Amino acid sequence: MQTKNEKGIVVDNYHGTLVEDPFRWLEDDKSIETKNWEDNQNKQTHAYFSKIQNRVTIKDKLMEHWNYEKYFIPQKEGSYYYYHKNDGLQNQPVFYRAHALTDATPEVIIDPNALNSDGTTALTNISFNKEGTLMAYAISENGSDWQEIKIRNMESGFEYPEIINRCKFSSLAWIENGTGFYYSRFPDQGTVELVDESNYNRLYFHIVNTPQSEDKLIHERPDDKELAFRPIVSDDYKYLLLESWKGTENKSRLYYRAIESDDAFIPLADAGDANYSFIGNNGTTFYIYTNKDAPNGKIVAINLNEPQMNQWKETIPEQQDVMSFIKLIDDQIAITYMHHAKDQIKLYDLDGVFDRILDLPDMITVTNISTNKKEKEMFISYTSYLTPTTVVRYDFHTKSLDTVFSSKVSLDSSRFETTQVFYPSTDGTNIPMFITHKKGIQLTADHPVLLYGYGGFNISMTPSYSASNAMFIEDGGIYAVANIRGGGEYGEDWHQAGTFERKQQVFDDFIAAAEWLISSDYTNSSKLAIMGGSNGGLLVSACMNQRPELYNAVICQVPVTDMLRYQHFTVGRFWTSEFGNAEENAEHFKTIYAYSPLHNISPNRNYPATLITTADTDDRVVPLHAKKYAATLQEAKIGEAPILLRIEKDAGHGLGKPTSKIIEEHTDIYTFIYKFLGMN
Repeated sequence: MQTKNEKGIVVDNYHGTLVEDPFRWLEDDKSIETKNWEDNQNKQTHAYFSKIQNRVTIKDKLMEHWNYEKYFIPQKEGSYYYYHKNDGLQNQPVFYRAHALTDATPEVIIDPNALNSDGTTALTNISFNKEGTLMAYAISENGSDWQEIKIRNMESGFEYPEIINRCKFSSLAWIENGTGFYYSRFPDQGTVELVDESNYNRLYFHIVNTPQSEDKLIHERPDDKELAFRPIVSDDYKYLLLESWKGTENKSRLYYRAIESDDAFIPLADAGDANYSFIGNNGTTFYIYTNKDAPNGKIVAINLNEPQMNQWKETIPEQQDVMSFIKLIDDQIAITYMHHAKDQIKLYDLDGVFDRILDLPDMITVTNISTNKKEKEMFISYTSYLTPTTVVRYDFHTKSLDTVFSSKVSLDSSRFETTQVFYPSTDGTNIPMFITHKKGIQLTADHPVLLYGYGGFNISMTPSYSASNAMFIEDGGIYAVANIRGGGEYGEDWHQAGTFERKQQVFDDFIAAAEWLISSDYTNSSKLAIMGGSNGGLLVSACMNQRPELYNAVICQVPVTDMLRYQHFTVGRFWTSEFGNAEENAEHFKTIYAYSPLHNISPNRNYPATLITTADTDDRVVPLHAKKYAATLQEAKIGEAPILLRIEKDAGHGLGKPTSKIIEEHTDIYTFIYKFLGMN
């Protein structure tokens, strides 16, 4: 129940506890009052940074570090190899094709930079028909998760007139003759309540060169409006598979039917009790990934003549390491395993017999794998803290690995190193942490350290290159990443250990990382900054509330901070499987209210220097979280440390963000870090 007190402040009653919400008015992003407040915040933040002399130097250095060729994994379609590449400072990567990857003058297929002078138009999804003659591609504007899909004839260059709208993270599954594809979309605007615009997902079939209004409805579940759907056509084009799930749950359901059938889908796994994902098929044998009774994942084979779960054959059992990328190519399965948050790739035959481990570097993350059965080749892209994305080709005939694309960067990686340590958390559990710095440093307890974390949604913090962090370590900083619970570094058990009533353990893990870095003489509190985004923004804001004296600077990016009301906005309701729902469950309220960043700011307390970032068109984590948190923190704080809010215009949660906006934002972030960690 909602009321207002004598001061006109909104008060909510949560299971008998009255909670004031003095900045509820900031939730209305259309009001003049809110817009004026936002403009004033941005003016103050801009004025603050404009007075810092070395901001210009930092921006110049960032541009130097960002100005290198960035390659993305190629895919073979028809007689062409297709791939993305950014020449250096282009806002968006360009989509190319060539008959050979050694071609020095590939053909430009789509240059998103030519579509929008601001660089805020991004190419976000691409799918080809079997022959590679037709391409469907998705466009996103201003960082939105919403996409529109267009279709192009790759022989003539003809753009078909239809545009497919109301899509978000949609998969496209072409039928064998290439005349159309399956896809999923959400209801048209105005046909449902605003809160339901990301509900009622439906599966459709689109015929090329026809309007979207004529698309055939294939499947819907109006009785369970939160289900979303992903279509998959089997390797032999004989079956249509349907994966369904709810929000961010690490659980799914799996169905199939013959491609030519209009009958109802046949369930393979419809209990919603675990994750089930189609890998590929060999005739009537389906190969499925699942974490059912196997938190680290396993591969099972299903005979469609006996599809009952008790007849499933365990082909590759669960191992100590966690499965991630899985690809089937003819008679082999390539599996990426995560070992203590570092990736390696193993090959098996279809009976689960181990073949080999690919000879890849240590301390890497495999970012993508693409396969080409006709050429019997597999492309692998990987990265590390010291090297940007490298693309290699594995030849199944010769069993050899060759580098296809690699980047030259300004960082001399031979002067730096990444080590992995294990530190104890509050309950005695050992938590891995990566630490990257110059070789030969002396532990003098006064190095500037930037500690990063996430801790949620089964997302693993594995090694990856950042041009901005490259500048930071080159200038003497130490970059640390803690693999705290809530992530997927050790499978579903590790994830669940940081959810619901166990969420405080995530914060304890991160705080323990900071304490370990200090006690091990890497740094001290005056030289320690913490940073996190999205769920990581929740992490660092909660940790700052609980231990403000432990850090000298906090970078809180696109955060979730109002944990009592997050479920009311955009896709927030899907996160109740991670956090719980304070309104509907009294026990959930008790847990959430104890750590919710917005509700645990103490008045008249010294807080560290804090920079909060958000974007005005973020339709995943709406900016009201950052705004309400900043307003509350500014009202409560004492002392000279600034509390700044930076609101990016025409940007979203991060999808397709142009390089120019990234560099401007990172210039402010690292100017802030350098200032408060004493880096000249």
